[in-house]
Amino acid sequence: MDLVSAEELELAPMQRHAVATGLALEIPEGFEGQVRPRSGLALKAGLTCLNSPGTIDSDYRGEVKVLLINLSTELAKIRRGDRIAQLVIAPVSRATLVEVEGLRQSERGGGGFGSTGVV
Repeated sequence: MDLVSAEELELAPMQRHAVATGLALEIPEGFEGQVRPRSGLALKAGLTCLNSPGTIDSDYRGEVKVLLINLSTELAKIRRGDRIAQLVIAPVSRATLVEVEGLRQSERGGGGFGSTGVV
């Protein structure tokens, strides 16, 4: 679903703000809300979400706010009702961690950032 701004504001380049949406949710246990950027807003205005995807826990009952940052070189104007982010409700998987002496080998191994790309 789209999240819209409940306030009007201007964001200078590199400025960030927790934008109010006027929305509060009761997300069922075993699920979370994931706040994600809108691709068109990022491309056209240089606005994106920090801490993305942001998580809304099932026990949170406050107002949903979107952490926007202006990555452009221009002043960004946000008006009440503007679509500023997207919200996805998704199941949460719980993992049980087990301490082990070592890990099984894999083709990638410990190769990190960029290790699977073409040179």
